[in-house]
Amino acid sequence: MDESYFGGRRKGNRGRGAAGKIPVFGILERGGKVRVEVVQNVSGQTLLPMAIEKVKRGSLIYTDKFRSYNGLISYGFHPMRIDHSKKFVNGKVYINGIEGFWSFAKE
Repeated sequence: MDESYFGGRRKGNRGRGAAGKIPVFGILERGGKVRVEVVQNVSGQTLLPMAIEKVKRGSLIYTDKFRSYNGLISYGFHPMRIDHSKKFVNGKVYINGIEGFWSFAKE
C-alpha cells in the first residue's frame, strides 16, 4: 500500500507538502493487480476503510512508515513496514512495486 500525488505544478514542494495536487491511494498485490482510487486526503480514517474493503483480513501488508497505516494491525492485518529514511528494502519488506507503478502512471 502506498499513496501518491498527481497534478499541480512541478516546481516547489513535492509529495504531501505540495499545493494543488490530488492524493491517490494504491494497493498492489505482489504478482497481481493494482487498485487505485482518488481520495480526499491520506488520513488513516480515509485509507484504513479502503484497506478493509479491498484486502482480506489476516493478509500480510507491506507499507512505508506513514502514520496513516498505524491502525492496520488493529483491523486484523499483519503489517510489515519499511522506514524509507533508513533504507528502501529489508529482505522481502519493500514497496518498490507500487512506487514503480506510480512512476509509470505519472509518465
